[in-house]
Amino acid sequence: MVFSGSDHRTSDFLELLQRERPELLSKFGTGAFGITSLPDSPAVSADFRAFRYAELKGQHVPATSLMDLYDNLLEGTTILAVVYNEGVIIAGDRQATAGFQVGERRIRKVYEVDSYSAIAIAGVAGPAMEMAKLFQVQVEFYEKIEGSQLSFEGKANSLSNMVKSNLPMAMQGLVVVPIFAGYDLKRKEGKIFKYDAIGGQYEESEYYATGSGGKDAQATLKKLYSSDMSRDGALQIVAEALWDAADEDVATGGPDFIREIFPTIKIIDSTGISDIPDSEVKELYTELLDRLRNG
Repeated sequence: MVFSGSDHRTSDFLELLQRERPELLSKFGTGAFGITSLPDSPAVSADFRAFRYAELKGQHVPATSLMDLYDNLLEGTTILAVVYNEGVIIAGDRQATAGFQVGERRIRKVYEVDSYSAIAIAGVAGPAMEMAKLFQVQVEFYEKIEGSQLSFEGKANSLSNMVKSNLPMAMQGLVVVPIFAGYDLKRKEGKIFKYDAIGGQYEESEYYATGSGGKDAQATLKKLYSSDMSRDGALQIVAEALWDAADEDVATGGPDFIREIFPTIKIIDSTGISDIPDSEVKELYTELLDRLRNG
């Protein structure tokens, strides 16, 4: 049993963890909750953890060692979201970098939160993935305890609080920057919320991209976006935006036809959330390559 008894007296899972099992929070590395230990994740090397503990004890570590240790961290790169006439699409490339090397080619950056929303994460991979998973649990716990669905704005606010709680880790260089997107059942439209590294929350009505290739993806979206786009039209510009990001940004991974690795794309509308299968994503990029070759 993780918790004793059934009277939790709160629908906030993080508050419950803080009160009942605070030692579990240290695994997430989010100062959330007043805890600033390092995330227990393969993406944070043993050397980096050793450095942080040495620093906390007041021991001197050469700057060159610090740079080497930071180079061992996996970092997720480009993510984006686009509103179209029936919902919203959220996507991300699959590559993570470690310094100037490819650290992982198949990393997952887009996570389903519930039936009508998803989160995409950019930044240091370990804390980012832990935050995404914890956010899923937070929303599910609230809805089970309250017996009703958390509003879209409520989910966005909850994620903002989690990003704010990560500030101590962000100050140490472990920055997490998410995008939250989904279908608002009350307003019957797709919505996007973006965040800064200290938890600032801002709504975007059309599209947004962030990460190392975010600037390049954003430029493509700005050029091609139309508010009355269909699902197919939106998928085309999402694929092209990630292509352009990979073309300009060395940290962003493009479609890999040899290894059969393609960006993760999820679509959310009034019927719920669904994954775009790799076969359809591959077809999108095949068509894109044909258009580029033929001018």
